Amino acid sequence: MLTTNKLDQTIDSFINKLKTTQKNDGSWKYCFEGGLMTDAFMIIMLRALDIKNEEQLIKDLSERLLLKQTKEGTWKAYPDEKSGNLSATIQAYCALLFSGFLSQTHPALTKAEHFIKESGGLNNAHFMTKWMLAVNGLYPWPTFFYVPMTFLLIPTSFPLNFYQFSAYARIHFIPMMIAANKKFTISSPYTPAINHLYRHPSTQDFLDDFRSKSVFMNEMNKLLSLPDYLHRLGYERAERYMLKRIEDDGTLYSYASATFFMIFALLSLGYSKNSATIVNAINGLKQLVSTSCNGVHLENSTSTVWDTALLSYALQEAKVSDQENMIQQATSYLLSKQHTKKGDWKIHNPNVSAGGWGFSHNNTINPDNDDTAAVLRAITRTARSNDRVRNAWYRGVKYLLSMQNSDGGWGAFEKNTDLALLTLIPLENAEDAAIDPSTPDLTGRVIEFLGTYAGLTKQHPSIKAAIHWLEKNQEKDGSWYGRWGVCYLYGTWAAVTGMISVGVSPNSVVIQKAIHWLESVQLGSGGWGESCYSSEQKKYTPLPYSTPSQTSWALDALIQSNAYKNISVQKGISHLLNPASFSKTALTYPTGIGLPGQFYIHYHSYNDIFPLLVMAHYRSKIKTKSTGNFQTYN
Repeated sequence: MLTTNKLDQTIDSFINKLKTTQKNDGSWKYCFEGGLMTDAFMIIMLRALDIKNEEQLIKDLSERLLLKQTKEGTWKAYPDEKSGNLSATIQAYCALLFSGFLSQTHPALTKAEHFIKESGGLNNAHFMTKWMLAVNGLYPWPTFFYVPMTFLLIPTSFPLNFYQFSAYARIHFIPMMIAANKKFTISSPYTPAINHLYRHPSTQDFLDDFRSKSVFMNEMNKLLSLPDYLHRLGYERAERYMLKRIEDDGTLYSYASATFFMIFALLSLGYSKNSATIVNAINGLKQLVSTSCNGVHLENSTSTVWDTALLSYALQEAKVSDQENMIQQATSYLLSKQHTKKGDWKIHNPNVSAGGWGFSHNNTINPDNDDTAAVLRAITRTARSNDRVRNAWYRGVKYLLSMQNSDGGWGAFEKNTDLALLTLIPLENAEDAAIDPSTPDLTGRVIEFLGTYAGLTKQHPSIKAAIHWLEKNQEKDGSWYGRWGVCYLYGTWAAVTGMISVGVSPNSVVIQKAIHWLESVQLGSGGWGESCYSSEQKKYTPLPYSTPSQTSWALDALIQSNAYKNISVQKGISHLLNPASFSKTALTYPTGIGLPGQFYIHYHSYNDIFPLLVMAHYRSKIKTKSTGNFQTYN
């Protein structure tokens, strides 16, 4: 038997740490560490535009790339990825050549070159990588490829229109298609020669499969016969689409990736590299450079709103009063980030006022349901005694409820953008990025908020529909697939805690299947760990070691299901409380997903947020006034 002192001390240490790391504006700023694509693209863009006085930044980014290379000469999307990641290796290889600090004969690059050739060369890269190569004259634009910008002119009342794509796809596809249609290329004194990495440079084309066999392209081909003035109008519409979605800091939709593409698209439309729009965009990208990411790293966006909301909520679950200065400051920050402008979400949901929240500090027009629910959790207690907070809370709840899809679930950014036809586009990740369907993680987390903090139960029509959707989409083994976290552990945690919160019995078949599955995949150490490989195969793949966030998700699902007395939970909590449980690899393993197979995220905040949250929930369940004791298993 051990006293609760260890649990209390660990929770207190988290709280004290967070007191010291909170910023003056009330936020917490952690590194949002994505893949190396942003670092590589930043080097390439700065050199392609021959931007002066950025030698130190280019050197810092280059050094980080070199540190990330494996001893075999590859770069990976996640640590346990088999062999290496071809697209990541090409990105790093080209960026290091562009940097001017390394030549092709450098040992690091000769190793990378061997891997690239052995893996099929540039021809087998992801289409986003090919696009970046093509605008820099390093890969041939296809002669046949053209997506008419007149597609943007199709009314939203038509079954197939531009706004059926997800917000993520739209903001990236528009600039990509502008430059691709114009077959734009740029070169500078830094542009390397990499013809030797083509498999068959004379015959292979960019986006080789994007041919007339595509149902989508058949529809696009019909637009080619439209009059020239409509095509010009389409380009004007595309340009205006980008310009209207530039944030105050110059970035497009607050994403570095979209901003890179926009810069090249604007150049293809005749903008000077010294134009205010492009200069502001470059400055916005530089503001996303972080020095707290184990080296200098260009974040694809910040995660400040998300981290601040989750940390404020976790602290309150750990019994920090909402009247404490730390929570009051966080609440004030979060209120300042509530959206007041209608974004693209209004196309499918026109009759609701703005009231959601976005992911990053500079996001004002692209709210998402997960962040909205997270912020609402964090401000609920304060809303009970503060009229200003209460009004913001009600606006947020109204917005969140209105974003439910017709199938009963919730997607990430918009409503009913789930046209299955668009997943047939023969591009990598079309299924993951082209549409924004309901997912178990979003649906579960939204109803967890609505049940625990808005008082809705399984009798409410919206909740009843969500439960039905979750039950329908449970895997045969009892798990759920999570889209935005890795992966089945994330989805199962969200679904279970969501259904429990609205009144689904822990003894129900659906919950018991999930508990059985969670316990069946627990590691011998007492923790849980899942590989990013799960997101590629859509099949659970365990890690040989546990991670703090995934262990916390599994434990929280079990605890909320009243399985907190199970040996599995006791072992898991003991594992989580032991600082020696997690290796450096485990502490830095990416447990967030941007794009399966390409872009994974190590949230530096997650090792603080989720262990604190689950320890708080566990303490609330097991602490007894009579003895103050609980049992642990080593």
